[in-house]
Amino acid sequence: MSGTRTQALDGPRPHPRLRAARFPISLLILSVALLGAVTLSLMIGSNPLPLHATLEALQGGGSPESRYVVQELRVPRTVTGVIVGTALGAAGTLIQAFTRNPLADPGILGVNAGAAFTVAVGIALFGVREVSGFVWLAFLGAFAVTVSVYLIGSSGRGAADPLRLTLAGVALGAVFSGMTTGMALSNPDAFDQMRSWNAGSLLGRGFSVIVPVLPFAGLAVIAALALAPGLNALALGEDVARAQGANVAGIRVGVIVAVTVLAGAATALAGPISFIGLMVPHVARWMSGPDQRRIVAVSLVLAPVIVLLSDVLGRVLISPAEIPVGIMSAFVGAPVLIALARRRKASTLS
Repeated sequence: MSGTRTQALDGPRPHPRLRAARFPISLLILSVALLGAVTLSLMIGSNPLPLHATLEALQGGGSPESRYVVQELRVPRTVTGVIVGTALGAAGTLIQAFTRNPLADPGILGVNAGAAFTVAVGIALFGVREVSGFVWLAFLGAFAVTVSVYLIGSSGRGAADPLRLTLAGVALGAVFSGMTTGMALSNPDAFDQMRSWNAGSLLGRGFSVIVPVLPFAGLAVIAALALAPGLNALALGEDVARAQGANVAGIRVGVIVAVTVLAGAATALAGPISFIGLMVPHVARWMSGPDQRRIVAVSLVLAPVIVLLSDVLGRVLISPAEIPVGIMSAFVGAPVLIALARRRKASTLS
């Protein structure tokens, strides 16, 4: 009786075959939603523009003011949102499948904390003040922390496994977060620019910042798609994966490197943005079933939709001021996490 009651509270779950069958439709709908989110991001702001004026500005027409607003401010901001969302969605999917932990997100390996720490060191020791300087520091910190996590997780007996890597990432992340906070409190004036970056923002990211990061993010997205079949094999257990010819060690290293580059790229561009990498894989899994190839594909389209819409909401809620996208994504993600916690199968990845 209790099982029936619990099932009724959870509601019917779509059959995996049904979810797989509706995958193309879901992807098409999300693609249209992404186009709509991009359009809204180009139109809406402190100086809202109608659709025809936005299209004219994109083509080089219209007033000088509208051309400046669209081409110099909103186009780079929108491109940044798409890159950041795509990177976080793919990273979240990979880390949840790799650790078999439905509550994992890219920050679980300490990537965000490592990136923020090296940015803080650059500000404190080298006087870095511009976002363009934050990018490479954030990449350096992401890679350094990932190498440290892997060395700690693989020390002792046996090879590195997801649980040990997770524990090492959480521990190092806490240490670096504490040191970053200490440095920021010791010199508030010097860290004023970092506070905006640390809140997660798409504002003021020109193509001089975007272009250097784009190749890294693009290659990591391709790697995520290539790793998805291997993650399907790992879901059956390492012994079964090896029997199927999967290179377990190679998949592990590939996932760690891809997550580092993806999360590092997103953090370098926009600062630490939470909840996106955590909630998007769950929605993608519900829409497409347990096949990691489909989950990655859906996440690549769904995550930038959420990032862009969160950014648009942040522009209009307290206009003419703005709420950073990192804060808005938390408001959007919190209800999803509450709903996830109330589900009977929230601890599963099916």
